[in-house]
Amino acid sequence: MKKIPTYIVDSFTNETFKGNPAGVCILESDLSNDTMLSIAKELGLSETAFIKKTADEHTYSIRYFSPKMEIPLCGHATLASSKILFEKDNTLQKINFITTENINLKIEKEEGGFIKMEFPVYQTKPAAAPLALLNALGLTEVENVVYNEETNILVLQIDSCETLQNLQPDFVALYKSHKHINGVLVTSLSNKENFDFESRYFWPWSGTNEDPVTGGTHTFLAKYWADKLNKTTMNSFQCSERSGFMQVTLLDSKRMLLKSKAKLVLDGTLHI
Repeated sequence: MKKIPTYIVDSFTNETFKGNPAGVCILESDLSNDTMLSIAKELGLSETAFIKKTADEHTYSIRYFSPKMEIPLCGHATLASSKILFEKDNTLQKINFITTENINLKIEKEEGGFIKMEFPVYQTKPAAAPLALLNALGLTEVENVVYNEETNILVLQIDSCETLQNLQPDFVALYKSHKHINGVLVTSLSNKENFDFESRYFWPWSGTNEDPVTGGTHTFLAKYWADKLNKTTMNSFQCSERSGFMQVTLLDSKRMLLKSKAKLVLDGTLHI
């Protein structure tokens, strides 16, 4: 029997039961894909991260599973994993996570409980949204539609963050409205004093109905809104029921920073 240290962490928040909960499993040896998927299903969270120390100093492999499939990149599970490692070792200041796509995610601990993560920058290109998808979301019009290839996500910009917050999608109809995307993200400018833009992310095709706070989508949202607002540092608010926040900074055309906080809510051992 294997005993795996397992945690649940609320990411992109400084409050328990807010933000996005992620599972974190610290491995001493590799698990099969089927076993990791079964664990993700058992925990029932939008993603569970599986991390394992490598031979390099402060470096870990990291893989992410939703209850349905492996996910190539996940911001909130990366933040959750960082939170656990920093809490287990107070002297630790930096971490490198290596994803299955060989992306090196550079993590730093900052003052005040903040964690800073370096992520890639992705581009978007013009796209079209099926009428059935708009109807399922309850939208009658959109300002812009784009698509990100790396994450296979369709992006809809709308003109009101109040409309965004009040969306109540028909998820059965939404799932049937498109066959070739992992999710649809809806975004708008924010009218809140301390935030630049807001978003919600729906992904019944590859995860849960709605992801409470999504770091991975900011790999393209940062560049998208930077071009529109002529800013390189912005504050993002995900206005889901749980809600969450992060600061995004474009370093150059290929690299960006995500900065936020996380709260440890469960510490246990998984027996398999």
